[in-house]
Amino acid sequence: MKILPQVRQLTFSLLCLLSSGMVMATTQVNIVGLFSNKAVIIINGGKPKTLSVGETSEGVKLVAADSQSATFQIEGKTQRLAMGQAASVGGSPTNATTSATLYANTQGHFVSDCQINGVTLKFLLDTGATTVALNSGDAKYANIDYKRGEPIRISTANGIVTAYRVSLSSLKIGGITLNQVEASVLEGGSPPIVLLGMSALNRLDMKRQDIALTLTKKY
Repeated sequence: MKILPQVRQLTFSLLCLLSSGMVMATTQVNIVGLFSNKAVIIINGGKPKTLSVGETSEGVKLVAADSQSATFQIEGKTQRLAMGQAASVGGSPTNATTSATLYANTQGHFVSDCQINGVTLKFLLDTGATTVALNSGDAKYANIDYKRGEPIRISTANGIVTAYRVSLSSLKIGGITLNQVEASVLEGGSPPIVLLGMSALNRLDMKRQDIALTLTKKY
């Protein structure tokens, strides 16, 4: 059988792309359950599966696990994840996605990590919050000079507190990056984690299927 020159050239080009790393698969791992020496995970949006320490599935090896976190080897890289967190390993930077998938924890809440101004913080998705809300300690950690913002009074479960209306330069969740997001910074330690409110969620499409919630950037 003859191989046409065009086919030979296409095969050679594809091999070059693969060897140069320009074509890469992405492995996404989400934690949905944690136990001593075991973890329940979802790989690439598939069905939940339980791994014991030392077991490997679809290139994902569980190295260690307890009720707080699990450590994996994913495509040769070590990742430590807590409940509800996710990791994506691989993929071409030129094919960045504009979506993120969250998984409900045992209380039915969507808790994961985000990056505010490049700093990693934990967040809770809260459709009842008008804006993204964070405490003053987290704001300082994210290098937000919140006292330059507009002072306002907010009613919380702990009473009336002082807050400052600010604009976040960047808010990143998975493959989604939002710029200039309205937020409120509350003096003190409440809320204990960032509340992802409607000032961010209004810019996202939300689609839920079972325990998975997919966020897709609208603008």
